[in-house]
Amino acid sequence: MGLPVSNEPLVFVKNISFSFGSTKVLEDINLSITTGDFLAIIGPNGSGKTTFLKIILGILEPYKGVIQLLGEDVKSFRQWDKIGYVPQKAINIDAFFPVSVREVVAMGLLSKKDFPRFLRRRDEKVIDQALEQVALKDFKTRRIGELSGGQQQRVFIARAIVNQPSLLFLDEPTAGIDAATQEKFYSMLGTLNQANKITIVLITHDLGIINNRVTKIACLNQKLVFHGTHEDFCNSGVVQELLRGEHHLVCHRH
Repeated sequence: MGLPVSNEPLVFVKNISFSFGSTKVLEDINLSITTGDFLAIIGPNGSGKTTFLKIILGILEPYKGVIQLLGEDVKSFRQWDKIGYVPQKAINIDAFFPVSVREVVAMGLLSKKDFPRFLRRRDEKVIDQALEQVALKDFKTRRIGELSGGQQQRVFIARAIVNQPSLLFLDEPTAGIDAATQEKFYSMLGTLNQANKITIVLITHDLGIINNRVTKIACLNQKLVFHGTHEDFCNSGVVQELLRGEHHLVCHRH
């Protein structure tokens, strides 16, 4: 799973600027993400974090700059089965929506299938493997609306990793989930990063939870205030005012 170790960045961003109308959101962002990174993107509300992620994924187009995914310009990139993405509020599921956990995860396989799109026996093994990685294999036949919020979010992680992606992007994945469930969730992400060699990019406000897992931090506030290792982040003074007292949380390792 993932890509072999390489000096080539998986994500390359150069001189990205973006505005909503006359409102400048991002200005001259330069950043690279390399194989094995567990990168947390942090910053105050309105700092452009989700916008930046959508630009990387080609959902939004900047008015200036270059984005490359796996060495290709995002405008011509087609290897989307190598990219896993869990957006904000992915778990707003009607409790009576008639879809099983298995069916949700299977949706992740359909994007790379030709018509007619149907699942084969080997696909069932891949679905089982993805659910096992998020500790939900025994819930395969359950209706997703019956699961807790944390369990539902793990189902969407399984859907995102079922194609064995090189990169996994998550946008505020634990919003509305209790602290104990968050800890288990981030522990699972740490395993996916370390054992399964998936490079992870995570937008989060949960600074006290993620500090044991992440290897790098990018701090946005319209501009890229900081990008580097967790240790260098903690030794820098530039972000203390920006985080307004939360610096000790993100820098404390257990």
